[in-house]
Amino acid sequence: MTTPAPQDDGAASHLKGMAVPELTLPATDGTSVSLNQPGLTVIYAYPRTSPPDGAALDGWDTIPGARGCTPQSCAFRDHFAELKQLGASRVFGLSTQTTDYQKEAAERLHLPFPLLSDSGLSLADALRLPTFDAAGLTLFKRLTMIIENGRIAHVFYPVFPPEKNAHDVIDWLRSRT
Repeated sequence: MTTPAPQDDGAASHLKGMAVPELTLPATDGTSVSLNQPGLTVIYAYPRTSPPDGAALDGWDTIPGARGCTPQSCAFRDHFAELKQLGASRVFGLSTQTTDYQKEAAERLHLPFPLLSDSGLSLADALRLPTFDAAGLTLFKRLTMIIENGRIAHVFYPVFPPEKNAHDVIDWLRSRT
């Protein structure tokens, strides 16, 4: 089954140029992370990773852009060294899932960077990030932000196909040099 492509609904058009709020999010490496830091940060927001048994939510495949969180994370994993070489001081994945849930995915996928939890929706609310509801959960629509010195320099939205997102970020970073 082919997952329908998401359409640009304008829900992220306000983000470029915004200052990132002073708040911290729990990370799978046990730290608390502020995105309002010096340097260049790449943060990709995704709806959710499925549990190890692969069970998706009912109707998941009919939600445009929902499927593909694992391939997206694996692409960022596989291109992590290149992202660092191109100036990314930090790379993070972000979802509304709890840190405990995310720890399993980070370990299973051998991610060289932490996943951040916005389970309380503090960042989502502060930045008015695009979300959707599924099975009683509030989830991020897939987007990637490049944050430079605490300000959003670029936004990829909608992100499709998810497995190409890391390459698109690399192309954008290269275009700046």
